[in-house]
Amino acid sequence: MSDSPRKILVTGALPYANGSIHIGHLVEYIQADIWVRFQKLKGNECSYVCASDAHGTPIMLRARDEGIDPEALVERYRQEHQQDFADFHIEFDNYHSTHSDENRELVAEIYAKLQAKDLISTKSIEQAYDEQAGMFLPDRFVRGTCPKCNAEDQYGDSCEQCGATYSPTELIDPKSAISGTTPIEKESEHYFFDLGKQAELLHSYINGGNVSRDVVKKLDEWFDTDQEGYGLREWDISRDEPYFGFKIPGTEDKYFYVWLDAPVGYLASFKNLCERRSDLDFNEYFKKDSTTELVHFIGKDIVYFHALFWPAVLNGADYRLPSRINVHGFLTVNGQKMSKSRGTFISARTYLDNLNPEALRYYYASKLSNSVDDIDLNLEDFIGRSNTDLVNKLVNIASRCAGFISKGHDGQLAASLEDEALFAEFVSEGDVIAELYDTRQFSKAMRTIMKLADRANQYIDERKPWVLAKAGDQGDAVQAVCTQGLNLFRILMIYLKPVLPVMSKQAEEFINAGEWTWDNRGDAVLSSPIKKYVALMTRIDNKAVNKMVEESKQTIPAKQSKEKQTDEPAGDFITIDDFLKVDLRVVDIVDASHVEGADSLIQVTVDLGDEQRNVFAGIKSAYDPATLIGKQAVLVANLKPRKMKFGVSEGMLLAAGPGGEDIFLVRPDEGAKAGMQVR
Repeated sequence: MSDSPRKILVTGALPYANGSIHIGHLVEYIQADIWVRFQKLKGNECSYVCASDAHGTPIMLRARDEGIDPEALVERYRQEHQQDFADFHIEFDNYHSTHSDENRELVAEIYAKLQAKDLISTKSIEQAYDEQAGMFLPDRFVRGTCPKCNAEDQYGDSCEQCGATYSPTELIDPKSAISGTTPIEKESEHYFFDLGKQAELLHSYINGGNVSRDVVKKLDEWFDTDQEGYGLREWDISRDEPYFGFKIPGTEDKYFYVWLDAPVGYLASFKNLCERRSDLDFNEYFKKDSTTELVHFIGKDIVYFHALFWPAVLNGADYRLPSRINVHGFLTVNGQKMSKSRGTFISARTYLDNLNPEALRYYYASKLSNSVDDIDLNLEDFIGRSNTDLVNKLVNIASRCAGFISKGHDGQLAASLEDEALFAEFVSEGDVIAELYDTRQFSKAMRTIMKLADRANQYIDERKPWVLAKAGDQGDAVQAVCTQGLNLFRILMIYLKPVLPVMSKQAEEFINAGEWTWDNRGDAVLSSPIKKYVALMTRIDNKAVNKMVEESKQTIPAKQSKEKQTDEPAGDFITIDDFLKVDLRVVDIVDASHVEGADSLIQVTVDLGDEQRNVFAGIKSAYDPATLIGKQAVLVANLKPRKMKFGVSEGMLLAAGPGGEDIFLVRPDEGAKAGMQVR
């Protein structure tokens, strides 16, 4: 890693201003914040910007339902998000909004440049129109059967099964997500961005080290043109009114699609920051030949937009391309998807009302790597790791040494280190830890730091200052040992400063020797006074975690009959009480696929309305997985999860029939809502 200062602009994906931040969202923003804080600690010029994603049909419709202007809704969530981020010590240099003057101007400028390069075309298309709602339907508000592979319940712009892209009017049996009615086809002129003209550039870009290899494998599929309708095609960048967003220049009723102006919000937020900071030059960071770095942190669900569409737009508008697109996985809690009914769909505010935000920052850091693998928040492990690593190991070093210095030596540290070789060992490990931070291998960095914490505690245990103090005439030795211990603690806290910024600041004030940087970690603090030690972190109580979970639970009360069967016939029967224990739910099948190595199983993802679950169903002989997607079925929702060779099955789909091709899923009445109980 170069020692020369770097100039870096970092962005986090823009939170949609239509709901609260939850602990799953926080994985990304904490990961990026740790990386940014490390860069600043190393002396690099690093800016971290973000903004509210403020446009689109969902925001327009929600504002209409609440009887307020979309701007008011967006601003409400923008302020809420900012406060949540700040309370988790996520420190943006600027937090803006895509509904801003800077964004409006930049989108218009970019659009004009794309037009000038003949990358924009217009054509009249037949578009889905909801007569009941009185509006053209955005792609994602139309669902139906894919015209390419016949997979059911697909979005109106692309098929999740075969990857084909198309217009909503091409769907088979389309339905409006707003009214549930069948939309009519109505002609409308739309604007298209020709993505295919930059296919060669984009293929070279994603294979040039700008994204990880596991991400490249998925992106490469978009360049496969062997199948009809598969590959880079023209991208519809316009939407009809009513719509909340920016009007396309020169039109009366056309708006930019949110996925065009949202990433431009990165530029807009930075431009807004540059207007307030004389040391930052917008053009220096975004000109074609810029030597600065542009780094995006995003989730794996939006990698296509950021690694294909976005670079194509930037290149077409003569801006530089991102230096790096860092992609992370999703968060599970206790090994399962976040669930409102289980109380693991936890909002940022509910967590903050019960627990220390730095405990979660450390736990995420201890789990995060530079891969797209999902990470799991195991609540029992979370409690144990926080109490063991942060309290028993780390804070324990300071608390063990501070009292001896304060009471026996008037708070004055010794003039020399008792073990200079050990101190040098701690300092030298900083080079390894720095490389791990820079390459986002946070979990390895945390393990390395905690091994050093173990080494520091071992040193104190071996020297036993409490025994020396009891001897009465070993004052200098006690002071030397505790001075050594506090200097080792200082190095550890410098290493953890990106993860534990508040605790590090408190430790910095306690040691009382100026501001800590990565480069001054080797400057031992000697012959100087420390301040009175105050506990830096307390243990997490199980009760606090349980309280948080309880506050997060959203249950759907079961309507159970109070009638009891009194006459129990002989044979292998169950009573009505036994039957009433079975929780049958209507579910939407949102994904289905073959299970490699299994003769009869299909892996199915079902949506219960408040959570999604994974189920293995033995129906392969009767169903093609692609035909199941979009269908409804009935799930035994309270069946104990079963660990199988292929994964964990979280329920059972009801099916009947003699077997073979004659297996039939039990289907609910038409129009039943996901999550509805079957009785």
